[in-house]
Amino acid sequence: MSHPPAPTAPMQASAPPATGPGGGGLRGTVAVPGDKSVSHRALMFGALAVGTTEITGLLEGEDVLRTAAAMRALGAEVEQAGPGHWRVAGRGVGGLVEPADVLDMGNSGTAARLICGLLAGHPVFAVLTGDASLRKRPMRRVTDPLSACGARFTGREGGRLPLAVEGAADPLPLDYAVPVPSAQVKSAVLLAGLCARGTTRVEEREATRDHTENMLRHFGAAVRVEAEGNRRVIELDGQPELRAAPVVVPADPSSAAFPLVAALLVPGSRVTVEGVGLNPLRTGLFDTLREMGAELVVSNARVEGGEPVGDITAAFSELRGVDVPAARAPSMIDEYPVLAVAAAFARGTSRFRGLGELRVKESDRLAATVALLAANGVRSEVEGDDLIIARDGAPAPGGGVVETHMDHRIAMSALVMGLASSRPVAVDDSAFIDTSFPGFIGLMNGLAGGAAITATGRTA
Repeated sequence: MSHPPAPTAPMQASAPPATGPGGGGLRGTVAVPGDKSVSHRALMFGALAVGTTEITGLLEGEDVLRTAAAMRALGAEVEQAGPGHWRVAGRGVGGLVEPADVLDMGNSGTAARLICGLLAGHPVFAVLTGDASLRKRPMRRVTDPLSACGARFTGREGGRLPLAVEGAADPLPLDYAVPVPSAQVKSAVLLAGLCARGTTRVEEREATRDHTENMLRHFGAAVRVEAEGNRRVIELDGQPELRAAPVVVPADPSSAAFPLVAALLVPGSRVTVEGVGLNPLRTGLFDTLREMGAELVVSNARVEGGEPVGDITAAFSELRGVDVPAARAPSMIDEYPVLAVAAAFARGTSRFRGLGELRVKESDRLAATVALLAANGVRSEVEGDDLIIARDGAPAPGGGVVETHMDHRIAMSALVMGLASSRPVAVDDSAFIDTSFPGFIGLMNGLAGGAAITATGRTA
């Protein structure tokens, strides 16, 4: 067993130049990286458990490696035993120690916000920072509710990183109604509640991804989830003794979206992605694509590590416009850029409602998505928090250079667009794609028929 090297800035993704998809389209069976949300949480809960947690299928992208380094800095023993196979010897709830240096979260908003919750319940001092993109993202949405447990947070204007955290010596249980649907805020409050005496209660107006609740149960915590009217209420009994438990990380549905949408758009394609997480609070994209007429078939459905998984096959389909309700947004918030690309090839008008949360992602993803489309000859408009795209079913014109704003999902969405558009599409930078999808360009180019993405981030 060995420690992996400390995270560094990712290298430029490399892939051989290609000439474009062959006449038979994209074909093959692929495995995409492990689910990022589950990977972050597996490392964190392993650090809070008694005993050694075995994790398989861990996403080894930059974001998750930052979490692994942070858990090690907080006193857990974190070792890589093989590709995707990690072991975490935990400290127990309340047992994390003060880090000796600043915790650098790189580009990961999930890691930064959830670790705020971890630190809030421990009597330690720590400083969190991140890259230029993460330092622009709002943190008060987590620090404000966490302050009620007794923790103190001092940051830049707007509560932005770098952020100093003084955890509570005797944290209080929280009772918090999340004002805007956010799994990160909910999870941060629950993580702080682990160290508090009594019951922590979180109320959601709309259900968000429930990996934290599932993993809390998996490690032995008492968690209750009930519906109260149209709201979802989660209650956690504080100060449990979490026990190490094996975690099998499913393939990330947000990453699976890119080869699957590419297959739907490139004529003659049929692509299967194995072992994709099918948590019903994460499958909004697949539901929406089916409503658009997509041929998506799930096979080999099963449950692994408390999460439903299955193999998904996508085949080229003629898509139609769709009206997506705001209530579906939490189940597919990361997939709207690539869904917008799919809508650019559909016949009719697509309206995606309630996308306000996109404005505070790695970039202003709503504005970046509109710019991505415009750069490639596709008109769209924003009304309030709704994105509207009207098309005639013809291939997108393409030919643009997309400014990614260091946002990996904008970059990958643009490259997928270029595989099916009339002219190639380029992005200004593709190096940071590895933060969430290591090997994306190689995987896409490895499909039979050739995805034709060059090392410089251009579709040929």
